[in-house]
Amino acid sequence: MKASIADRLAQAGHDWIAPVWDAPPNVHALSTSRNGGVSVGARASLDLGAAIPAQDAQHAAVLENRRRLVQFLPAAPVWISQVHAADVALVDHANLASVLSSPPTADALVTRAPGVVLGVRTADCLPVLFADRAGTVVATAHAGWRGLAAGILEATLRAMHAPPRDIVAWLGPAIGPQMFEVGRDVFAALCGQDPGAAAFFAPHREEKWLADLHGLARHRLGQAGIGTVAGSNHCTMTEAGRFFSWRRDKDTGRMATLIWLASGA
Repeated sequence: MKASIADRLAQAGHDWIAPVWDAPPNVHALSTSRNGGVSVGARASLDLGAAIPAQDAQHAAVLENRRRLVQFLPAAPVWISQVHAADVALVDHANLASVLSSPPTADALVTRAPGVVLGVRTADCLPVLFADRAGTVVATAHAGWRGLAAGILEATLRAMHAPPRDIVAWLGPAIGPQMFEVGRDVFAALCGQDPGAAAFFAPHREEKWLADLHGLARHRLGQAGIGTVAGSNHCTMTEAGRFFSWRRDKDTGRMATLIWLASGA
C-alpha cells in the first residue's frame, strides 16, 4: 500500500498540510508552508514564486523549490496568472501542454483528467479546494476579498458541472479574522451585494473593520449549496514561522495549495 500524503510529509519532516476533509479516496491534495526550500532573505525558504519562475529575482531558487514540491506530486502542477477576478480555466489532457507552458490568466482551475495537478499560490489570500463526492472532478481557487466579491467561488462551482450538494470544499491557510483590517471599500464590496456578509465584519476603529475571510468563504459556499466545508483555520499573518504573509512582510514568497485526481484504480 502506498503511503498517504500525510505520512510522506511526516517522513520528510515537512510541516506542510495534508487536508482532512470528506473528499473521496482518489482525490489527493496538499498545502505547502514557507519551510523546506532554498530561497533566502525575506522569501526564505520554500518560495514557489510567480506563475512563470523566470519573473522572480530568485528564479533559480524557485525552480529548485518547485522540484522539491514535485517529489510529492504525480506531475508538475498547472499554475495560473492570478488577478483577483472570477475567471476559471478548464484543464484536460488535450490542453495540458499549452497551459503548462503558458499559465492562463485566471483565479481558479478545474479538471476531470486524472493525474493533472492544479495549483494556486497564496500569501494571505484564501486557497479553496473542491471535489465532487464521486471523485470525477476537482478544482482549486484563489480567493482574496476581491475574488470573493467577484464571485470566484461560485464561478468555480459552475465550471465543475456537478450538483452543489455533491461537492465538498476545504479552506486553506489565510489571513485570520483578528488580523485582516479592511476599509469601507471592502465592506461595501461584499456587504453591498449580500447584507448577510456583515456578520463576518467586526467593527475595529473609525471606518475600519476586521474581516473573517474564512467565514465569508464558508458563508458564500453555503449560499451556493455546499453543505460540507472543512478547513485549516491557520492565520498566515500571525504564524510567521510557518507561513508567508504579504500583509505582514510585503516582500515575501508564495505558498501553494494543490489538488489532483489519482490515476489508475
